[in-house]
Amino acid sequence: MTVRFTVFGTALGAGGLAWRSAPAGTAVVVRSLLPERDAERVRATFATDLPGAVEEDPPAEVTSVIERVAALFRGEPVDLSAVPLDLAAVPAFPRRVYEVVLAVPAGRTVTYGEVAARLGEPGAARAVGRALGANRFAPIVPCHRVLAANGGLGGFSAPGGVATKQRLLALERARAEQPGLFEL
Repeated sequence: MTVRFTVFGTALGAGGLAWRSAPAGTAVVVRSLLPERDAERVRATFATDLPGAVEEDPPAEVTSVIERVAALFRGEPVDLSAVPLDLAAVPAFPRRVYEVVLAVPAGRTVTYGEVAARLGEPGAARAVGRALGANRFAPIVPCHRVLAANGGLGGFSAPGGVATKQRLLALERARAEQPGLFEL
């Protein structure tokens, strides 16, 4: 099946989204990219990651995803958890990690350890970090919402590293998922 992609503008730069047709005739996201400084960098990443992918205008259902992603980069609270993702090549553990992280709403954060505990594997925080480091669906799978145990940012493998993570969290006005005493 042919993979298609598009490059689109956001408040933070040029974003990218790749998709393919699913058996039911709908589109599933194959890869999404956090914004880069320019569109050519996005195209270069797709050329490397998805050889043979074709750039074209997206169908309406993909345009809807793009609009929501762009809204997220404007600081609007957006729920991307129902976006159909092509997880066929994603191993079982990272897939489970992504399911947990997809449930973290915009503006909230969890720790790597909390994700591991929710998976029933409390000692797997580092494995959670590795799974998120390989996330090919950022920001749809919002790995930027997962922090180190001490509340620090931890790592971030996307372009711009931790500074990008910090900027995304600032856009969302993020705080820990559990409300504080005076936020109840």
